[in-house]
Amino acid sequence: MDGKGKSNQARSKGLSSTLNEDRLSQLPDPLIIQILDHLYTKQAAKTSVLSKRWRHLWLWVSSFDLTSLRFTDFKAFVSVGDRIFDSTRASRIHKLRLRLFNETEDRLYSVKDVSFLTSWLDAAAKRKIQHLDLHLCECDKSHFYMKPLNFYHCETLVCLKLSDVALDDASAHFVSFPCLKKMRLLENVYPSEATFEKLVSSCPVLEEFEVHILGEDAKVFRVRSQSLKRLTLIRDHSYSSNSLVPGVVVDAPLLSCLSINDLASESFLVDNLVPRAKLGITITFGSGYIDEIVKRSRIRSFLLGVSKVGDMTLCAYTFQLLCDYSEFEPLPRFGYMSRLGVDLRVSYFKWLPTFLETCRNMKSLILTWDSHDGEMSPKRRIINEASEVLVREFSNPQETYSPFGGAFNKRNDTQRPS
Repeated sequence: MDGKGKSNQARSKGLSSTLNEDRLSQLPDPLIIQILDHLYTKQAAKTSVLSKRWRHLWLWVSSFDLTSLRFTDFKAFVSVGDRIFDSTRASRIHKLRLRLFNETEDRLYSVKDVSFLTSWLDAAAKRKIQHLDLHLCECDKSHFYMKPLNFYHCETLVCLKLSDVALDDASAHFVSFPCLKKMRLLENVYPSEATFEKLVSSCPVLEEFEVHILGEDAKVFRVRSQSLKRLTLIRDHSYSSNSLVPGVVVDAPLLSCLSINDLASESFLVDNLVPRAKLGITITFGSGYIDEIVKRSRIRSFLLGVSKVGDMTLCAYTFQLLCDYSEFEPLPRFGYMSRLGVDLRVSYFKWLPTFLETCRNMKSLILTWDSHDGEMSPKRRIINEASEVLVREFSNPQETYSPFGGAFNKRNDTQRPS
């Protein structure tokens, strides 16, 4: 190519670059900020080098996603965060997702000094944050406590998720989230029972709550709320054979959906459950070393508290536990029950009629069993209380049995009915 051709090519590239720059410059700042809002924070921050005009635009987005793993250096991660949460900045923050790991893209770190989070969270509260997701993954929780901050008085927070966070005991006296409707607390550290209880009760409009409790956390967890409608509670098995895990107390008069997966608590009390509520149960009432009389008393108290449910799903172990209980004491009447789902061991199928006798208004029965556990053929005499019974064998089609329709019909759908 001669010199003239090269000159024309260079001129053409320069013109194309100028046109592209002109197109970008024609976009109004609010539109550019809206585009940046869809990027990870690290990616949005990189646009600051494009021009002087772009230098600070990324700081005006309303949603930030900061994860230390996306940075090659932890100091760079902190530096970006410090710019975002500059105390002089006044733009609102709608969503904030913070993830701290003990490593970055290419090396491990010993993350001990996370004191910067205090000023970051305070700044977020001042800027009217609505959604916060904070996860201190594999960090040393003993080096950061969520102490009484301005954040604990955040009047705009609607959704809160805390994972692997240690809460300070003094915070129990300062919490107030007047607009919080959804909260998830996953494997956090609570120095006292009062810390957890106060955190929940200080959310007067809370509607959805999920809590995942560490199995070795031997405290009574009380969920008291006048507004709560949906609760999911998970408590892991305690691997310490000598540890005693007292239990859980739920007092929520508007609660209409309760899901329990508790492999550690020795007792589980439910008060003021809404009639015809939906209930899913995987519960063990502690280890086998508990006195049987005491255990039966705790099971009785639990069953009386949930006797008004309208939709119940039982895991195989819990169903077995209730069947064993029924040999010594009668089961309560479930007068509101219209739907029952049971994951069933074939060996305990014989107890199903006893349980169904307590559900006189049941219209739908869903039985699920593992085909490796043996063969099961439902008998008409035990299903005549339900208008429809769905029997599901793992990996096999469902079969629908109708007491009023003669022979059963095959179903090709393999999903468990909801």
